[in-house]
Amino acid sequence: MTSNVAWQGEYTFLLSTLIQKDFKVRYRNMSLGVFWSLLNPLVTMAALTFVFTRIFSSPSRQFPVFVLCGLVPFNFFTLAWSAATSSLVENASIMKRVPIPRVIVPIATVLGNCVHLLIQIGLLLTFVLAFGNRINWYWLWLPVVWGFELVFVCGMALITSALNIFVRDTRYVVESINTLLFWCVPIFYGFERIPPRFVELYRYNPIAALVMASRNILLDGVSPAPGLLLKLAFVSVLVLVVGLFVFRKLEPGFYEYL
Repeated sequence: MTSNVAWQGEYTFLLSTLIQKDFKVRYRNMSLGVFWSLLNPLVTMAALTFVFTRIFSSPSRQFPVFVLCGLVPFNFFTLAWSAATSSLVENASIMKRVPIPRVIVPIATVLGNCVHLLIQIGLLLTFVLAFGNRINWYWLWLPVVWGFELVFVCGMALITSALNIFVRDTRYVVESINTLLFWCVPIFYGFERIPPRFVELYRYNPIAALVMASRNILLDGVSPAPGLLLKLAFVSVLVLVVGLFVFRKLEPGFYEYL
């Protein structure tokens, strides 16, 4: 029992150390530091708001908040997934010197990005309140739906970080997919514009489902549909299970390729 507690303590310390390292390295040479976590979504939101209110004349007064509901989960997913994909290769020297569970490395990278996520969620909630929306009981769903995105990203990170050991082009594939997702996730358009034959496909996309759930909670003041929550939970947990399976299968060959 005592050894088990000690083991857990050691790896909890390791996990927290890797998270802090990722955070410090990211902002080490940046004069604005963590302010970039706020500046990036603000600039993108301003550009999209200009295009879709001044050029395409969107009738929605809350369009900036509407866009942020899509940008915040999308930004977290793309940044965390991309960084975690390269995490094993970038930490190869540590893993060769210290016998650590390798599965911790990509998960720590994802969790490290949660710092930026919390900052951007704070920005989102500030805009929600500034545009006249009120806090309601459905806000209690927010930790649940965001938790499912975290589970989903961890699963994707385990798959692509393991593949990137053997095929170093994997990180470029991930970057290309993220570029495509900007248009496929309803960031600057609503679900009502999606053709009916694609609606169900969007609901099985955890990022798109999270955007829909966030808008339901923050803008519409209603609970996300139970079916949407079930699909979000099912796909997120399934991807994590698959990620763990793939990682464990490929892990024996890591040392040879690192």
